[in-house]
Amino acid sequence: MKKKVIIIGAVGGGATTASQIRKVDSDIEIVLLEKTSYLSYGACGMPYYLGDVIKDRESLFAATPEQLHTKKNIDVRMHHEALQIEREKKSLRIRDHDRNRDYEEAYDYLVIATGASPFLPDIPGLDQIPHFHLRTVEDMDRIKQFVETSKPKSCTIIGGGFIGVEMAENFTHLGMNVNIVERSDHVISIIDEETALSLQDHITGKGVTLYTNDGLKEVLPECTLKLDSGETFQSDFILLSVGVKPRNQLAKQAGLSIGESGGIVSNKFMLTDDDSIYAVGDVVESIDLIDGTSKQVPLAWPAHRQAYIIAKHLSGNPVPFKGMLGTAIAKVFDLSIASTGLGEKELKEKGYAYETAVHEGKSHAGYYPGAQDVYVRVHFCPKTGKIFGGNVVGGEGVDKQIDTLATAIYGGLSIIDLQEIETCYAPPFSSPKGLLNMIGYKAAGLMNKE
Repeated sequence: MKKKVIIIGAVGGGATTASQIRKVDSDIEIVLLEKTSYLSYGACGMPYYLGDVIKDRESLFAATPEQLHTKKNIDVRMHHEALQIEREKKSLRIRDHDRNRDYEEAYDYLVIATGASPFLPDIPGLDQIPHFHLRTVEDMDRIKQFVETSKPKSCTIIGGGFIGVEMAENFTHLGMNVNIVERSDHVISIIDEETALSLQDHITGKGVTLYTNDGLKEVLPECTLKLDSGETFQSDFILLSVGVKPRNQLAKQAGLSIGESGGIVSNKFMLTDDDSIYAVGDVVESIDLIDGTSKQVPLAWPAHRQAYIIAKHLSGNPVPFKGMLGTAIAKVFDLSIASTGLGEKELKEKGYAYETAVHEGKSHAGYYPGAQDVYVRVHFCPKTGKIFGGNVVGGEGVDKQIDTLATAIYGGLSIIDLQEIETCYAPPFSSPKGLLNMIGYKAAGLMNKE
């Protein structure tokens, strides 16, 4: 008898899971539910559409419901919301918003891909000023319409994480005066302070006003913002970018285990407590590749990898999800900043003994035109040389360095092994000793120190 899998949520994790399952099983019935009007879109591209860098809105969409149906035989049901999981009956109660009716659908397997929702702080007076968050296509369209119709001159971004700094760049490109208000002592709090400070200098040099160790206390009349520090200023609108929280309500109601981060607990095959229910993407609490502890990071790579893991497990050819490093990068004006693994803040919180190797160099041979400054910072165990993580900031080649470092960590290389990575060299691309080679040499003198 033909098996049926229902997937709840059709953005990155859900739509990819549906496609991956179809690749390995041509017969299984796949039902893909999405309560909004959009599926399979590139959320990471939304800041650049708002900044008018990406001109074509439709280019953000990887597939349409019709394409998934005709090319992959996936039953896509838009405007369908999962209301309740009946685990004992292996049934899902669903609301069809177009027909305004509820119905039940049986499943053999269920995939929860409900993603995450933006955290919305309780700020007195917030209703006195236009305010937005950026998570969905609908959010993006609302911001776009406001910018085009109201033509704001200023914006204040609450939260200086990856999305916050990306939006600061894009709003600045539109001619706005931009403020960033960040509660931590530096932007992108997962990055080491020393790395972030050079980025902050660059951001403020581009005209962005930055308030760190501060927060939005309240909104006063006439769009006046009052910060915790007592500072006041006016702003035409606010973008709230203070993080996300997993949409775990369905899982909670069904009695599935929820981790400390709020993500659904799953095993190495993305199975929950229930051996017929999987979870994928931003709603999952995953594990850290470095030390096996819980980790919940809403990024695209883990969601796509987890989708493959689920498909392989369903097909009877399981491969395990080994964990994640949280490798991430952002373009901020003329610089890029990236990180992988554990940063200094996490290492201190977990009580690790570590040393840090630092190197400042050029992206390629200094005598070849266009060489950019690059700052590399890598943490490691001073006894074993195990690489814990690192971050990079610079004008060129940052992705190359962080990707190589992530590969080295995954492959179990030590900090000293970085000396031996044979990187390609020609003056337009690098130097005879690459930046990570230099980290390896510098780390040799720091070994066996605690």
